[in-house]
This record gives sequence, structure tokens and C-alpha cells, in this order.
Amino acid sequence: MSAGEKAKAKTEQAQGKAEEALGSAVGNDRMAAEGQAKKSTGDAREAKEKTKDAFKH
Repeated sequence: MSAGEKAKAKTEQAQGKAEEALGSAVGNDRMAAEGQAKKSTGDAREAKEKTKDAFKH
């Protein structure tokens, strides 16, 4: 997994998780949904990079 893509995935996951938690805490459903989407994007990016790594070896 390229270091840059891995870092980007982890950043998206962390930001999404924080945004989702904040949205839930303040009752902002839109913010919570956007956070969840950002986290999912990070999860997908990480999975893609892991798949690419598996085929390199």
C-alpha cells in the first residue's frame, strides 16, 4: 500500500468518525451522515490499496 494513500485513508476514516460523532452528539443528522460517508470512503480506499498490495506479492 502506498504510504500516501494509506495516510489519506486513515485521515478520511478519522475525520469521518469524528464528524459522525459530533453530528450525532448535537443532533445534526446531515453532519452525521456526511461523517459516515467520509469514513466509508476511507474504508474503501484502504480496502482498494490492500487488494492492490495482495496482487503485487
